[in-house]
Amino acid sequence: MAGRPARVALALIAAYVVVRIALAATGGFYWDDLILIGRASTHNVFGWEYLTHNHDGHFMPGAFFVAGLTTVLAPTHWWPAAITLVVLATAVAWAVWRMIRILAGGASWATVAVLAFFLFTPMTVPSYVWWAAGLNSLPMLFAMAWLIGDAVLLCERGHRDSRLTRLIVGRSALVYLVALTCFEKSLYLLPVVFIATVLWCRGGADRGDQGTATIPGPLAAAFVGARPLWQVVAPITVAWAVIFLSVTGGQGAAGQHSIVQTLHLTWRTINNAVIPSLVGGPWTWDRWIPSPPMGFASTGQIIAGWAVLAVVVGLIVRWRRGAWPIVVAAAAYVALAQLPVMWNRSSANTALELAQTMRYLPDSALVMTAALALVAACPSVARRQETPLWPAAATAVVVLVASSGWGLWNFAQSWRTNPTPDYLRTARTSLQSDPTRIMFDQALPLEVLTPIAYPENQISHTFGRIAPRVRFGTVTDDLVVLDKLGRLVPGGVTPARTFAAGAGSCTRPEVQRLTRVPLSGPLLNWRWTIALSYCANRDGQLSVQLAGGSPVTVGLRAGLHVVYVQTTGHGSVIALRPLTPGLSVHTGEGNVGEVAEAALLK
Repeated sequence: MAGRPARVALALIAAYVVVRIALAATGGFYWDDLILIGRASTHNVFGWEYLTHNHDGHFMPGAFFVAGLTTVLAPTHWWPAAITLVVLATAVAWAVWRMIRILAGGASWATVAVLAFFLFTPMTVPSYVWWAAGLNSLPMLFAMAWLIGDAVLLCERGHRDSRLTRLIVGRSALVYLVALTCFEKSLYLLPVVFIATVLWCRGGADRGDQGTATIPGPLAAAFVGARPLWQVVAPITVAWAVIFLSVTGGQGAAGQHSIVQTLHLTWRTINNAVIPSLVGGPWTWDRWIPSPPMGFASTGQIIAGWAVLAVVVGLIVRWRRGAWPIVVAAAAYVALAQLPVMWNRSSANTALELAQTMRYLPDSALVMTAALALVAACPSVARRQETPLWPAAATAVVVLVASSGWGLWNFAQSWRTNPTPDYLRTARTSLQSDPTRIMFDQALPLEVLTPIAYPENQISHTFGRIAPRVRFGTVTDDLVVLDKLGRLVPGGVTPARTFAAGAGSCTRPEVQRLTRVPLSGPLLNWRWTIALSYCANRDGQLSVQLAGGSPVTVGLRAGLHVVYVQTTGHGSVIALRPLTPGLSVHTGEGNVGEVAEAALLK
């Protein structure tokens, strides 16, 4: 009989993997993904500066390393990133099934239902499809499930076999360390694993487990039973916490944080995300580009979610002996785990809808799964009441999976309304079409990445590793830019400031020595592009400089032409100085500003 639930579990995992493959195959890069690509394209991916970068309060050298390798392998191509997501998600499913079986004492129909909850809950999907979030959360989920399983194995089997104990501790320490390098939130693992072990040991006497029943008290049983593991992972936790704080200073996202808004965001997460997910919601997803999809659960779904929670908790407490501490521990984690995240995200510019993106919930889903597995291991108060319950439970699981599938379908449709994949594909082809062309750096479209991510929002960062390499320069007489679709189109310069034609003419050029051309107003210190029309009496070189910036040497051709110069500086004048003896230049009117599509400047 035990073999049949195991086979059904494997079939569920296979279905889960197929769904994950479909999601990855139809996905693409988004937001932070481009920041990872940009840094990997402009840094040594094996270098300390790259690996230990403080990314918006995150310390994640492992995730940076994976992102760097995939970028080097196939820059701006989605398929390597998709493979990493599928592989990691498959490993997580396997680790969770292993954890469930260890906690519940084997495969049964109850454990299959618990597995189905984890595999198909909407809480794990948004962080999966987003590559940067998946590189954070998936290793943490694997490590959490794996360490819970190993800690319980140590308590169950004791330390009689020292070689096996060393093997279990060694592999758990390695898994834990990898998770820490990918996401500092993995520091939560030690308390979660310890509490799960205590709760498992609490039911040891009722189950007749010899490894725990001989030690008085579940706390002592958990501590003694898995002591070799705690002796290794506790120092790792402390050391990594110190490293994390030294690198990031304990600072998350910038902004004026608010306790009141933190509580609002936390409540919104629970009421509008966690609760409807218990009935497969939300079914409705909306997206305001460039934000990620947000779930909008109906009032009916929220009420149904609370009702299901009340019924399930009521049945658990009534029919499973000693299950109430498990319920309390799981509920506490789901609520408390949101507070640090929402505190870091709280600011005057943070909308409450952030909580409805559901990308901060995968670890809560796993904790709830572990709690259900522990409940399944609790002895029944009245076994005769179990039989009528199973048809209803099986029906509930089928309904949940179907409801989650419909919500997943709608989420996937919303997620695909992402302009980034098409832009990257078109821009990559455009830039590779003429390797000899000199391109000016420019910002990615606002729908792809906003200037808040500067300098990673520059095309020189995003496409820095594509082959053949793009030639980025500071001087060109043929200005082309990428439009918002990624196509090469004629470029121009926005008139942030303008300057008038020189006092001379082509027959009487006025620039023969250092000459300062006044602008229509002052410039802030920034990277500016100058559109300079000129008439030169001969071929030669001209120095162009803004105040505070380095001079740029510009090659001129005899006759009437236009040249574009990109330089950094500020002030109210452009300094021009001929470098070639005998060179005289007359300047026409021009602009100083940002590169843009010429068609938009007409």
